[in-house]
Amino acid sequence: MTKNSVTVLGLGLMGQALAGALVRAGHATTVWNRSPAKADALVAQGATRAGSVRDAVTASPLVIVCVTGADAVREILDPVAGELGDRVLVNLSSGTSREARETAARHPGRYLDGAIMAAPPAIGTPEAAIVYSGARAAFDEHEQILRDLGTATFLGDDPALSALHETAVLGLMYGILNGFLHSAALLGAAGVPADSFLPFARAGIDTVAGWLPGYARQIDEGTYPALDATLGTHLAAIEHVVHESEDAGVDPALPALVRAAARRAVSAGHGGDSYASVIEQFRDKESA
Repeated sequence: MTKNSVTVLGLGLMGQALAGALVRAGHATTVWNRSPAKADALVAQGATRAGSVRDAVTASPLVIVCVTGADAVREILDPVAGELGDRVLVNLSSGTSREARETAARHPGRYLDGAIMAAPPAIGTPEAAIVYSGARAAFDEHEQILRDLGTATFLGDDPALSALHETAVLGLMYGILNGFLHSAALLGAAGVPADSFLPFARAGIDTVAGWLPGYARQIDEGTYPALDATLGTHLAAIEHVVHESEDAGVDPALPALVRAAARRAVSAGHGGDSYASVIEQFRDKESA
């Protein structure tokens, strides 16, 4: 075992990508998976196959686990918790912030929670954004190895921060995707193909992206001066989307949900503020 040694537990598509990037970067890489055959290609590239989780964990000072979730992490690691000792555990499995804190509590002092914001083919390149949180000393000790997996960003000492950022990005992603799907359904009702809508969709997304820096400043400062338009103007536009959906026979539930939040914000006195003021409705569960 050397400082350059690293173990990867879990060889699904992402685990294989992680291990492959480490092998290509020249690290002594030990791999383990419940189905041993999944390690064959990595062994052919130079990785070492471990016969058990215990052998895999004890082979390296840095242990990376990437499996289906927190339950699988516990099932794999709890029986060998005593072997982890001073080893750094990096959990790149998806999960919630609560699960991240629970896992950190079982592995105090040497635990990093991580979130991969990239697809497997991007691993090992700067396009693979991976965020980490937890023990800063553990991150600093193995930062170079972690950077061989992608662009590594340390978010803070709270181990929950990585999972929270991943969840926030997922919420944004599904908001955009569902907005596009609803728009495509609305146009499709008039016989317009989704492909022809793409230039307009991209332009709309770019426009909204341009608003985000100003909205972020307003959210952090807690003041919402109208920049692009007042919330009242935005609400009128949302009403058009709801009515157009109803007239076209397209489910209006999604824009109606957006309208409900905007209406509550207007009722709370934000009609002359920017659209960013709607965040107060998301913060206040009692207002929903």
